[in-house]
Amino acid sequence: MAEKKKLYTLAPDEKATPAMVYTMTTLAWGDVITKEMVRVSTYLRTIAPEYVSLHEARALPVRGASPIQPLAFTQLHVRTPHVIAFHLLPPANEPPDYDPGEENRKMEPVSVLIGPFRFDGLIRTSTRTDLATFLEISTEVFLSLYEVEISQPGVPSLGVVRAPMSLIRRDVSLFAPRIT
Repeated sequence: MAEKKKLYTLAPDEKATPAMVYTMTTLAWGDVITKEMVRVSTYLRTIAPEYVSLHEARALPVRGASPIQPLAFTQLHVRTPHVIAFHLLPPANEPPDYDPGEENRKMEPVSVLIGPFRFDGLIRTSTRTDLATFLEISTEVFLSLYEVEISQPGVPSLGVVRAPMSLIRRDVSLFAPRIT
């Protein structure tokens, strides 16, 4: 079977990485084009672009009782302040953004409610602090969650998306410890 022709052209030093972007009203996915050396899974924390630009994008409004068909766009530009969560589109993956052998760190199971979405995963904290203290002292706009399962409780028919890592906007998130 022939591979579908892309509607964009990459420069020699660029790559296209499939990603998902969440806003309060929409779930969108498509290809993020960056320089080859950029870690896309963390680029909202490092590069902080004004817009997340998705190429060959799909957008699914998520407000309401039942989902409609995704809308298709050659490009979709989402203003970064409206992004509440972001992750690579499975099965795309990058190595962890932390050292698994680092001492005095633990993975804390959490449930995070962000707009209409629920993110169940692990947050990396100090062994000397609890979730409430970690959140009080955190200053980053986006926090990392690991081994994430994402659902929309209002529309269970959308199913569950699993991702090794997701960035979530701290200031619009509700956090709860999760019993495993």
